[in-house]
Amino acid sequence: MSVNQDTMPAADQSGAGPKDGSAPEAAESGSGSRTDMVGKALGLLVLLGDEPRGASAAELSRRAELPFSTTYRLLGSLTRDGFVDYEPDGRRYHLGLRVFQLGQRVSNHHGFAGTSLPILRRVTEETGEATILSVRDGNHHLTVNKVDGPQTFRVTSDPGHLGALHTTSVGKALVAFADDATRSRLLEELPLDPLTERSITDRGDFRAEIEQVRARGYATMDEENELGMRAVAVPVFNSQGHAFASLATAVPVFRMSMEALVALVPLLQAAAAELSARLPQQ
Repeated sequence: MSVNQDTMPAADQSGAGPKDGSAPEAAESGSGSRTDMVGKALGLLVLLGDEPRGASAAELSRRAELPFSTTYRLLGSLTRDGFVDYEPDGRRYHLGLRVFQLGQRVSNHHGFAGTSLPILRRVTEETGEATILSVRDGNHHLTVNKVDGPQTFRVTSDPGHLGALHTTSVGKALVAFADDATRSRLLEELPLDPLTERSITDRGDFRAEIEQVRARGYATMDEENELGMRAVAVPVFNSQGHAFASLATAVPVFRMSMEALVALVPLLQAAAAELSARLPQQ
């Protein structure tokens, strides 16, 4: 349940937030500081995007390294404008529908929603499994479209999901077929945090994996990102021959072997070529 900020309880004294949600600060006056406050508000939205169960104002204040009063006031403004929802029972904030609406407009602008959907559906019809389209967002991959298969066991990376590059097939494909400068930087700087006991965490092993992906033209994931799941992905190339997206089929391990999954690569490559021709390239 979410409510408008006007129904929220006032900040308690332990949070140092005044009851009207205001905290006049001389340093926050003027056009330059207004721009800075916009950046701080956007930063809070980014933090909330990493918290599917939401976060309290105090938690966001600590993570953003902002005064509680500033955080509380910004959250109030974001809630009133629909970018954030407030859950009174747990006193937690969540991303609001306004963010979803803007995300859908971006997706439509780039063709990820409308243009790619028939192609993803066609792949899923042939495989009976989930088909996922992702792009790189900094040090993560961002799921921009997905079509689930008819099976009851669903893949959980819905559109808007941010995932690791080094533990996923879509992420590896995006790294392997990025431009030379981007690939070199990611190979040097990308955090290699483990998500399962099968995740690649050694820098040399990751380099070797990316070279293998480049040599064979596709990437795999075998329980490295999530136990019980495996996937295969191919790059979607732009006119310069660099990956601006990647396309994957993901399955539970009990339903398809890695050999059977790799056999789907030609189907995925044909779909990727069609996406490359139809989608606006970045």
